[in-house]
Amino acid sequence: MEKVPMTAEGHKALVEELKHRQQVERQRIIQAISEARAHGDLSENAEYHAAKEQQSLNEGRIAELEDKLSRAEIIDISKLSGTVIKFGATVQLIDEDTEEPRTYKIVGDMEADVKQGRVSISSPIARALIGKTIGDNVEVNTPGGGKSYEITGVKFI
Repeated sequence: MEKVPMTAEGHKALVEELKHRQQVERQRIIQAISEARAHGDLSENAEYHAAKEQQSLNEGRIAELEDKLSRAEIIDISKLSGTVIKFGATVQLIDEDTEEPRTYKIVGDMEADVKQGRVSISSPIARALIGKTIGDNVEVNTPGGGKSYEITGVKFI
């Protein structure tokens, strides 16, 4: 079974989501199904079908979370150091085209959120950065075309 790397922070967030889905959402959906059943004929009951679909989506996400958490390899970033970029690094970059500074933290697939500056270890930018160090230039092939970055900082926080 393949391990799923994640930060301790990401693991905690997934555990909280799992608890919420199992203890809160599951009960809310069961209640919605019960209320919809009380309205009579199920074959033409849109509320019932919507609630059943919500139940299916919720149970699917619960199964996915349980699978990822059971295979989680939690990496304690506080014990990492150095200047070579690896999982857990917070990398400061300068976009060579726009001179705009960017900061990305390399995290597991399940905890990635580009809007918050967290990129997946399997993303093109993370794959280009792994193994590099401060002062290196990297070329990244993105869906919008090639991008060039200069690495200006590496931290493990």
